[in-house]
Amino acid sequence: MKTPIIYLFTFLLSFSALAQSKLEKIKALKVAHITEQLDLTKKEAETFWPIYNAHEEEKHKHFESSMKKRKDLDIEKLSESEAEALLKEMQANEEVKVKSEKAFIEKLSKVISYKKIVKLMHAERTFKRKMIEEFRGRHREMRKD
Repeated sequence: MKTPIIYLFTFLLSFSALAQSKLEKIKALKVAHITEQLDLTKKEAETFWPIYNAHEEEKHKHFESSMKKRKDLDIEKLSESEAEALLKEMQANEEVKVKSEKAFIEKLSKVISYKKIVKLMHAERTFKRKMIEEFRGRHREMRKD
């Protein structure tokens, strides 16, 4: 009886480790892409990365919190007042994002030039686009098999 449970537990742990390693690999690729695009000096990089990583973590927490609230939401069962409250909450969340982004740019502007900040935004978009293209390519390959 214990053997199947041990196998299941081992499988779940290895699956979790595999997913974690893929996430780490993507993060490493993103860091490399941004580093290449921005051409940071050593001094800039030492100050830039802690600010950037803290902002990314904040965005991730905000995203998870927002998704958790909407995950089990049944739109068809929403009352008018619940829908109104939801929309107001969504607007408030957008305002928080804008304020966070402004604060992030303000902090970065003390470390790197505004031109490099614009390059950063471009690098993030191009990285995201590359990841989507990679995913689509792999998805097409899987369909062929």
